[in-house]
Amino acid sequence: MEKIKMTTPIVEMDGDEMTRVLWKMIKDQLILPFVDLKTEYYDLGLLHRNDTDDQVTVDAAKATQKYGVGVKCATITPNAQRMIEYPQLKKMWRSPNGTIRAILDGTAFRAPIVLPCIKPVVKNWEMPITIARHAYGDMYKAVDMVTNEPGTATLTFKGVSGKETTLNVQSVDGPAIFQGQHNTEKSIRAFARSCFQYAISTKQDLWFSTKDTIAKVYDGEFKRIFQEEYDATYKTEFEKLGLTYFYTLIDDAVARIIRSKGGMIWALKNYDGDVMSDMVAAASGSLAMMTSVLVSPDGTMEFEAAHGTVTRHYYKYCKGEKTSTNPMATIFAWSGAFKQRGKLDHLPELEKFGEAMECTSLETLNDGIMTKDLVSLVEPGFTAHAVNSDEFLAAIAQRLAEKLA
Repeated sequence: MEKIKMTTPIVEMDGDEMTRVLWKMIKDQLILPFVDLKTEYYDLGLLHRNDTDDQVTVDAAKATQKYGVGVKCATITPNAQRMIEYPQLKKMWRSPNGTIRAILDGTAFRAPIVLPCIKPVVKNWEMPITIARHAYGDMYKAVDMVTNEPGTATLTFKGVSGKETTLNVQSVDGPAIFQGQHNTEKSIRAFARSCFQYAISTKQDLWFSTKDTIAKVYDGEFKRIFQEEYDATYKTEFEKLGLTYFYTLIDDAVARIIRSKGGMIWALKNYDGDVMSDMVAAASGSLAMMTSVLVSPDGTMEFEAAHGTVTRHYYKYCKGEKTSTNPMATIFAWSGAFKQRGKLDHLPELEKFGEAMECTSLETLNDGIMTKDLVSLVEPGFTAHAVNSDEFLAAIAQRLAEKLA
């Protein structure tokens, strides 16, 4: 068959470890046989980020802004253990996701891929829950320090007018740790608008939760801005569509979410969204079945899997062993990018190809051909057998070729 043509490139961000291996397999088996692929490639593997002093991450984010669509592989964010594992690292580089999110100033929407044969751990969940994670600031842009003597920490803001405001953080009588974090009204407002717009476009209720009873000023600003945006811009449309905007404290929201039927968008601050998206993914089946799309106020979208680099499987792969690593979220990252690129460039055949990738992947799973992480989760009476990643992708490729033919 003639390959599908592209007119504008997708920004392609390669990654680390087992997900990097899967990335190439997905391209070779599910994409290149059918699409005349056009990408602007950036290697966000840890060692290349180290070689470029992380400039490659900045360049990739700016290219995504330029072309409007990016797709990213999972990457390593180094910690103390990784510094030992990779002694050539110049420093403990920041999260590439955090860097990209800060530049794009977007909101990350994460939703599980659901299957009829796998029921959520929370049995009353009937519909998937989408996590809307604020993708800027808080502890991801924080500064911190360790002190080893008694003393006092203060927080000082110096305005361009020359005015200074100083707060006493804490006086300590011995070693301590301190952290300073921030956010901006512009970013919080963009977060709110993205959430309301996404709720309207998907016709889902929007929940938002913080802890403004404790962080009265910090979280209170999030609550205030969300309510302002709703009242001024979105209330009429929400009521017209029969949608609900609901604010509550995060501990109350957790209890309500567990008792709910699902089907809502749950908007959360950066760290809260990071944690709760993994909880929703695990409770819905597998972390490898969680999709993620970063949506900027200008419409730029970056698609990725919500999980990590699957280090344990990578070490087995390096020993020559076949692994049963689940590539579904990475497949859906590519399919989402194709659908958005096709939509922007008025290429319906590219949109349909993205839909076909998703459809054939789900058909393969519904036929009982699965990676090991899913086989143990299927409902009694459903027949499933585990295959390795090569076999799973080959089964999808066969169905995809038949569908496109």
